Amino acid sequence: MKVFVYGGSGLVGGHLIKELQTKGHEVWAGSRKPDSQKKETNLHWVYTDSKEPNKGVEILESVDVAFFLSPPGETNQYEILSPWIQKAKQVGLKKIVLMTAMGVEHAPPEVPFRKTELLLEGSGIPWNIIRPNWFMQNFHTFWIAGIKQDGKIYFPGGTANVSFIDARDIASVASVLLTTIDFQNQAFTLTGKESINHSLVAKHLSSVSKKNIEYVDVEPKVFESSLVSAGLSKDYAAFLVMIAGALKEGHAAPIVDSVKTITGKEPISFQTYAEDHANAWK
Repeated sequence: MKVFVYGGSGLVGGHLIKELQTKGHEVWAGSRKPDSQKKETNLHWVYTDSKEPNKGVEILESVDVAFFLSPPGETNQYEILSPWIQKAKQVGLKKIVLMTAMGVEHAPPEVPFRKTELLLEGSGIPWNIIRPNWFMQNFHTFWIAGIKQDGKIYFPGGTANVSFIDARDIASVASVLLTTIDFQNQAFTLTGKESINHSLVAKHLSSVSKKNIEYVDVEPKVFESSLVSAGLSKDYAAFLVMIAGALKEGHAAPIVDSVKTITGKEPISFQTYAEDHANAWK
């Protein structure tokens, strides 16, 4: 099968490409710097950029199915992805898998993520929507500075539990949904198999790194200004503060079994994630 992956050099996209290649599919992957990507058999890099959403859409004329997500750091998901969904409709793609976020189905229809979901659902193209919970990988990417500098996870999460998901599981789910028709026209929330709070996360990271890492429940405004100083836009920092507020109220705690239902495998545990990435915190 010929598959297009938007955001191919990102976290989920990277794992998804590997899964698809392993299964013998041919992949076209979007990147802002296609020429700098590694050349591989059955993998073709093409130019895509969230700042130029109409560029590159013609690649959809050459593939069977497509995976779309909006890059982290962006809050205008609809503007970024709607040209791609419109093009997919025009060329009659066999399926689109769209990644949004846990809880988006409860958002008002004008919220960009929900607006994008509704556009896809009404497009006439066979679809799946996946809505993952907070990524485990945030602890060695987004939140790494505080951990490295101060041995602290700075996050306004209170004592709420979170059913964190590993990005590798998201990719496994997307790979199955793109290449089968078993779950046509359904949306799935994706979570890990356990729900833990940030203090327990700190214990896991301390254990694998042999360092003392602690969780600090910071004020939302402090969290927001730290995100902006780390280079995120004000809009995106405010968005993260808003969804962190929902987490603190317990909305990110539920566990669902969709990863196992779709892939047949148990989701990766937080302990396994921590062991696999131990060097990041050492």
